[in-house]
Amino acid sequence: MISVSNLELRAGARLLMDGVSFRIDKGDKIGLVGRNGAGKTTLTRVLAGQGTPAAGEVVSNGDIGYLPQDPRTGDLEQLARDRILSARDLDTATRKLRQAEAEMASDDPAVRDKAMGRYNRIESEFLSSGGYAAEAEAGAIASNLALPERILEQPLKTLSGGQRRRVELARILFSGADTMLLDEPTNHLDADSIVWLREFLKQHTGGLIVISHDVELMESTVNKVFYLDANRSVIDIYNMNWKRYQQQRETDERARRRERANAEKKAGVLMDQANKMRAKATKAVAAQNMAKRADRMLAGLEEVRATDRVAALRFPEPAPCGKVPMTADDLSKSYGSLEIFTDVDLAVDRGSRVVILGLNGAGKTTLLRMLAGVEQPDTGEVKAGHGLKIGYYAQEHETLDTGRTVLENMRTSAPDMNDTEVRNILGSFLFSGDDVDKPAGVLSGGEKTRLALATVVASSANVLLLDEPTNNLDPASRDEILGALRRYTGAVVLVSHDEGAVEALNPERVVLLPDGVEDLWGDEYQELVSLA
Repeated sequence: MISVSNLELRAGARLLMDGVSFRIDKGDKIGLVGRNGAGKTTLTRVLAGQGTPAAGEVVSNGDIGYLPQDPRTGDLEQLARDRILSARDLDTATRKLRQAEAEMASDDPAVRDKAMGRYNRIESEFLSSGGYAAEAEAGAIASNLALPERILEQPLKTLSGGQRRRVELARILFSGADTMLLDEPTNHLDADSIVWLREFLKQHTGGLIVISHDVELMESTVNKVFYLDANRSVIDIYNMNWKRYQQQRETDERARRRERANAEKKAGVLMDQANKMRAKATKAVAAQNMAKRADRMLAGLEEVRATDRVAALRFPEPAPCGKVPMTADDLSKSYGSLEIFTDVDLAVDRGSRVVILGLNGAGKTTLLRMLAGVEQPDTGEVKAGHGLKIGYYAQEHETLDTGRTVLENMRTSAPDMNDTEVRNILGSFLFSGDDVDKPAGVLSGGEKTRLALATVVASSANVLLLDEPTNNLDPASRDEILGALRRYTGAVVLVSHDEGAVEALNPERVVLLPDGVEDLWGDEYQELVSLA
């Protein structure tokens, strides 16, 4: 279904992989793993036909459904339902049917009769393409991804980033694509939707490549694993399920370390002997042969997999501020006739820790954007207290200028820092050398997360507004950010589905949307985190 031959991928001047060949056939369910920045997102873009390799060939047969980490659709005026139905070209027919139905209610007999004739013709075409059964199937998929009827009837421009991404996931699952390429498909899903998605992917009979940090999804779904080794610029292919892969990888690494240690020991003995013999002219040739033999012993070995570096995630030392650096009074937001939330009041005290909870679409991201000053409420206002400095992390990375480089983004966020200070912070977030000159738009989701967090670190913020900060991070980087949350002494307002992130924050208060109810944090709320 997809055949890859001698593939070479690069990120700027950095080599990601070289001479890579593999096939994805029907029934192959592949877990694509590797550290952030190893090239997982770049590879899936190339497989989907949305990127060009530096060398090699990708040949695909059949339809491909591609879910990027950061989906963008062309027509934001399109209804969410029509976006999903467009996967089977049913959106045009349904739109014409709705228009004909409206005209059939006209008081003008001529308009009504013409509309009835047009309705019958359109309905015949609609039925031949799957019709109402396909529409019901799309509705069922959407419902299982927490996209109720009221969301499906809204234009895409009125939806949150998480809702738009779920619409794109529903569209791909509905499409019946021969091969699906899913990059972090569980982002923005609640617990029930994740369970449903696991079962759906288990039943999928076509090809699948999935990038995910959801261990349970990988355990229940994949039957092969591709490991992108950034240190060796290769893909290690394991024809086995997730649990056996983890066991086999550790076994392979132990064997590789033992083999190399033994060879290095033997080569060392040969080199010592060769060095002793070089002093004698009569034994110079023998010494040279011994040295060559030692080199051959090491050249035939695979490199021991180097330990992946982990970003040293640290939040800034908060700048001095007043007792209450931020307050929000009577905030509300609606899109047309759809009311998102009303009457939200919040006082963010110095060093306080607040979690915002609510079902998908309840307005959590919208509220955080209001607090950050990037979106205006319909009513009410956000007031800055003495010394307020905000550090805003947006889940869709809209705080980054994708047309500018990593270094330029940092310089904009930290205009008072010199070049050495800026580069030191970037280095701690694993951006060094030529990486700082890459446009932010070509970064993977994990790399964008690290860059966005780096800009927050440079801000000296005393109030952090964090919207799903652990999305797209590998386990080691996630652990780093949880440690940073525990240590940070400033105020934090957090939106997250990650129970570990909320535990690390150890919140004092919770705001429940859409009603805006504020309460003291209790264990009963912890159970709602993954569901919200």
